Amino acid sequence: MSVRVSAMSVLPPVRRDRVIAQLPQCFRKEAALHTKEEFNNKVKTACQEQRTGTVGFKISKVIVVGDLAVGKTCLINRFCKDAFDKNYKATIGVDFEMERFEVLGVPFSLQLWDTAGQERFKCIASTYYRGAQIVIIAFDVTDVASLGHVRQWLEDALKENDPTAVQLFLVGTKKDLSSPAQYSQIEQDALKLAQEMTAEYWAVSSLTGENVREFFFRVASLAFETNVLAELEKSGTRQIGDVVKISSTSNNLNTASKKKQPNCCQ
Repeated sequence: MSVRVSAMSVLPPVRRDRVIAQLPQCFRKEAALHTKEEFNNKVKTACQEQRTGTVGFKISKVIVVGDLAVGKTCLINRFCKDAFDKNYKATIGVDFEMERFEVLGVPFSLQLWDTAGQERFKCIASTYYRGAQIVIIAFDVTDVASLGHVRQWLEDALKENDPTAVQLFLVGTKKDLSSPAQYSQIEQDALKLAQEMTAEYWAVSSLTGENVREFFFRVASLAFETNVLAELEKSGTRQIGDVVKISSTSNNLNTASKKKQPNCCQ
């Protein structure tokens, strides 16, 4: 006699501090993907109707890009591990964390890809950009040059993805190191850039934890909402509770390694 074990049943419960019941609000309305106060009604209805325990895996791939030493790894570690390491270590190639949530009663995960900012590892890291639904571009609020490089990071990320299918976030890090006057000036430039990129702007401090949790909850919520809406449109009358994996056509983690490497990596 064969026993079928659901993949969901072997996973531990989602942590209580990763449960999202209300849509987290944006940081600045001047540069937000949308300013609605609640989840889309279609999404809420679909989630209410499918709470039967038959929900499949829902995953969004997130890539975090930006200059060397802007704090990409610290940002991820502060959220995932609630830790801050003052001893700087550059990321070699890529690193990866999986963070699980429960959004409107539905299990949902973010794959957080921490990419190298060093030029010599850029070619390797870029092969992992493919299949991203979320692109987070980080810059240091105390380093104007890192903000000036944002457009290049955006261009690199979009080379590997459909620009119409990616949600963008522009995140200023190390807010604790900036004086109010310094921050005010760079924020105006960052808000303008975010508007031009159609990105949502946030400012955080990985050292103090300021806005880090709120930011990732916002990312998870908007990614979840977008994915459910896309699945509803694709599936028609099929219930969102059917066992499905909501994803782009190319988020297979093995895809990057199977495809031909760029010339610079050969």
